Formats: sequence, structure tokens, C-alpha cells
Amino acid sequence: MSLTAVVWATTGGLFSFGLAIVVLRRQLLAMLLGLELMLAAVNVSLVHHAGMFDDAEALAVVALVIAVAAAEAVVGLSLILRMRRGGRGADAALLTELQG
Repeated sequence: MSLTAVVWATTGGLFSFGLAIVVLRRQLLAMLLGLELMLAAVNVSLVHHAGMFDDAEALAVVALVIAVAAAEAVVGLSLILRMRRGGRGADAALLTELQG
């Protein structure tokens, strides 16, 4: 089995697992974790591509994806904490409408 097949299997498994978490879980923190797993799978794939083809632009995209993932984690966690402090639980079913 070649390295490329191992990388594709690993990234496919990580992405599928993250997608399953996002679709099947109702807690917002678990959904955020699933999104982070999917972004990690994309990063592994891009790093492998950059190593195979000596592609510096792919490494730049990896840095951009890491920055976006960090910003998404900060915003998501702050929203979850705000919901918990406001007396509502961190369940996705409670987010049926926007409230001020």
C-alpha cells in the first residue's frame, strides 16, 4: 500500500468521522469538534499534496486554513459560553430563532 493511499484513507476517515459528529450530535461543542476534525483532514491532505509536488501555494493554503480554523474555534467557543451563561443550554435544538 502506497503512502498516498494511506493518506487518502486517513483523511477520508477523519473527514467522515467529523461529518458524522456534526450530523448526528446535538451538542454545539461536539459539532464544533466535528468541524475541527474535518478541517484537520483537509490540512493533512493539502500537506501531503504540497510534499508530493513541491507546491508552496498549497502550504500557504494550509496556513490560511489553520488561521480560519483558529478564528472559527474562538468565535464558536465564545458563542457557546455566552449561551451557557445566558441560562440556555448548549444544545443545537434550542437555536430555533435569534434572540437579542
